[in-house]
Amino acid sequence: MNDCPNGSSIPEFTIVAFSISSSSQLVLSLGILIIYLITIFGNIAVFLLVCLAPKLHTPMYFFLSNLAIVDVTSTSTCVPKLLFITLTWDHRISFSCCMTQLFFFVLGCDAEVFMLTSMAYDRYVAICKPLQYYIIMRKNVYIAMAAFCWLLGALNSLLHTLLTSVLQFCFSRDINNFFCDLNSLIALASTNTQSRKIFMFFELYLLIFVQFMLTIISYVFIFSAILKIRSSVGRMKAFSSCTSHLITVILYYAPSMFLYMKTDSKDSKKQDALLSIIYLVVVPMLNPLVYSLRNKEVWDAIVILTNQSKKHF
Repeated sequence: MNDCPNGSSIPEFTIVAFSISSSSQLVLSLGILIIYLITIFGNIAVFLLVCLAPKLHTPMYFFLSNLAIVDVTSTSTCVPKLLFITLTWDHRISFSCCMTQLFFFVLGCDAEVFMLTSMAYDRYVAICKPLQYYIIMRKNVYIAMAAFCWLLGALNSLLHTLLTSVLQFCFSRDINNFFCDLNSLIALASTNTQSRKIFMFFELYLLIFVQFMLTIISYVFIFSAILKIRSSVGRMKAFSSCTSHLITVILYYAPSMFLYMKTDSKDSKKQDALLSIIYLVVVPMLNPLVYSLRNKEVWDAIVILTNQSKKHF
């Protein structure tokens, strides 16, 4: 950050997305605050429920508790700063804060992708190899899988953060999004970023597209196995155990893949900010609802814990 002409490096950036009227800004901040509180409460509740209810000490709910942590991490990286901007009209963000946002944003995205793939594999083993399920998905195996998701996400995030931190930002500091995302920062760089863009393109397909295809392939085998079940009750029970995860996969991948694979247009920056809001703010709020509203095991665990707490008081 010190090789710019005349030493004019930029020590901070400006978040320019959602620069709207004061009344609209107040409505926006109130809406985002409500969604954020629901997200934090819902995901922490899911995490605590899985920890406290012995009935939920299974691989599927272990991955779900990790997914809840990922959602809290990713949304807490960006939303508090966005709320601060909408309430104070101070759109500045320091370079160090920006890099911190970038690190946890990429970590959250990568960890969520790997976690969703792990959950798809868990459902594949449960339905396609039910007799071997507890042999394959042993405790040390699914704990190692979750740890690998976090470790790989952290290493990839650290790589992107370090590579971005050494770029030169000499001419513009306006970030056309509501947080410091990778695409916006690379677009602002005054140095040649062609190699970075090529690296990002291939990594996008290796990390996201390949993980997405692995999930889809898992569900091809799952649906094939479900259709072979003779009992209609058995088919419905098997399908219902996958519905929540499948909805979560669609909710996450649909906006994120559209965001990174769409062509640039006149209104692309506004679309980028809107899509980012959907998968960084709205989707983390919906995940706990998807896994709890129609899930009998979750409601049974809530009832058991409620009754136990009443006995203690």
